[in-house]
Amino acid sequence: MRLSAWLIFYLFTQIASYGQKPRARDIGIPFEGNTGKYNAITDVYGVEVGYSTIITGNGKNILGKGPVRTGVTAILPRGKKNNPVYANWYSLNGNGEMTGTTWITESGFLETPIMITNTNSVGAVRDAVLKWFVDKHWYKEDFWYTYPVVAETYDGGLNDIYGFHVTAENAYEALNTAGTGFLKEGNVGGGTGMMCLGFKGGTGTSSRIVKIKDSSYTVGVLVQSNFGRKNNLTIAGVPVGIELKDTLNYDIKSPPASYRQEGDGSIIVVVATDAPLLPHQLKRIAARVPLGVGKVGGRGENGSGDIFIAFSTANPDAFQREKFVKVDVLPNDIINPLFEATVQAVEEAIINAMVAAETMEGVNGNKAYAMPHKLVIDLLRKYNRIK
Repeated sequence: MRLSAWLIFYLFTQIASYGQKPRARDIGIPFEGNTGKYNAITDVYGVEVGYSTIITGNGKNILGKGPVRTGVTAILPRGKKNNPVYANWYSLNGNGEMTGTTWITESGFLETPIMITNTNSVGAVRDAVLKWFVDKHWYKEDFWYTYPVVAETYDGGLNDIYGFHVTAENAYEALNTAGTGFLKEGNVGGGTGMMCLGFKGGTGTSSRIVKIKDSSYTVGVLVQSNFGRKNNLTIAGVPVGIELKDTLNYDIKSPPASYRQEGDGSIIVVVATDAPLLPHQLKRIAARVPLGVGKVGGRGENGSGDIFIAFSTANPDAFQREKFVKVDVLPNDIINPLFEATVQAVEEAIINAMVAAETMEGVNGNKAYAMPHKLVIDLLRKYNRIK
């Protein structure tokens, strides 16, 4: 259905009132499923997200000086509370990093925030999280340890990645400013310098509300999207990448030593839910993420780090060191709606990242172009996906 002029005006008025850029649904891209209020991972009660975005300099890449196009994203499962959650993770292709996953597999719990940054800043952010824990007094002086979860994607095409510009202060900023509600998308946080499927990528989010028996549950997703070949880009079933193969291609003025081949890159996906799932069930949720990535054109290529983590905010008393507890568990035979919600939210979050992302020029004048909204909508009409 063609959007009326009045409806378009109303939608953009609402977007402006929240300081939001247009999102995929706002420009007319259709998706399946019902979203939460914010259509974001923050629709899962208690989840908070914060960013630190670093954009400085222009022109020639001078090691250690810039240009800088990078940042940090923080996802706090229960906000600023030290209360671990059931979790698990899955890797489609392991050309990437997510620290702390060995203990998640072993223990079944996520005990720290989830941080996302660029490839070369994982160590700095990991150390900062430990210091942040100490500052918050989230430890016991006699015996305490934890393994921060820090994931990455590679922004060397636009960012002075070997200049190591992310500091502990950036990690603190992302953690301390984390909040609920509407989230910024595109060129923000860890997604600042990322590219996706031939266009500018970055940070995106989405959510789904599902009803199982007499209860409603929320699935929320946040992605840091930096993967894929342009000719594989698919939106609402339409081969957008093939149609736009000669449109606004990544502009390489002077390839840096870190220049990646087409198809290289990565995607990190964080899935949150308030459904009462155990760690083995959350592994199953994380394993459905590739289905959503595949719908938009991901292929898990050799040079891509496609790593996903899922957690549940249910059972707030589950983490105990000595006391026995009883927990609620969703039966496997009724878990399918959560699988479907995960696939739908991942697909939309990736497209939201691309819709929100703006054209960015980085090191050596290299330029990643924003996905052209009007051309995409024209193609969806051409293929009868919208009227």
